[in-house]
Amino acid sequence: MLNDLKKDIQEAKNPEQAKILQRFFKTGKGEYGEGDIFLGIKVPVQRIIAKKYADLSFTDLQILLNSKIHEERLIALIILTNKYKKAKKDTMKKRQIFEFYLKNTNNINNWDLVDLSAPNIVGDFSSIDGNEIIRFLAKSKNLWEKRIAIVSTHAFIKKRIFGETLAVADILIKDEHDLIHKAVGWMLREVGKRNVEVLEIFLKDRYKTMPRTMLRYAIEKFPEEKRKKYLRGEI
Repeated sequence: MLNDLKKDIQEAKNPEQAKILQRFFKTGKGEYGEGDIFLGIKVPVQRIIAKKYADLSFTDLQILLNSKIHEERLIALIILTNKYKKAKKDTMKKRQIFEFYLKNTNNINNWDLVDLSAPNIVGDFSSIDGNEIIRFLAKSKNLWEKRIAIVSTHAFIKKRIFGETLAVADILIKDEHDLIHKAVGWMLREVGKRNVEVLEIFLKDRYKTMPRTMLRYAIEKFPEEKRKKYLRGEI
């Protein structure tokens, strides 16, 4: 089955699109995606392939996650996410997927891989079983584990539980990486969509010192005049 999946991936590749993605996902020397190899397959096509091989074993999923080819890792994560959703109330199955995911954080090493999978697996399971792992990941030195932590809190936000996002945002508020600034700002914006008062209370003592990109993302949906006041430091 794994060989058939890899054959389907090779048949779907698009060299011209791959060149664009190599640049977009910063795969050059010294960049955050250094060494990542793209075949140029669009996500909807990858989802079709993932659905075809929905019953792939954990052994085969591990082989895909170990791959240097970005699409192979993404398809593995789509399959894993679909398995998790299919498990529904089977907590033991969900825990198995959750633990398998955590063993592979080194392979979940670009922002699209994190964003597609983390809320649906780490976030959802933590919202049921406890948030300790999210706080642990937030304090990691690994860029992608930190992004997994903050993006995972989207699962809490959807349940109108905002404290986890705010706590992780506080842990990461002085982080130096742009991808963390964007992710934290994005999750704060998601909080604000549901309760703008909670967001503004959080911002009150922090907005002047938090990274500019983080603030811009967080207040993106504010009325124009209020947004400008935040950016000018006049709130």
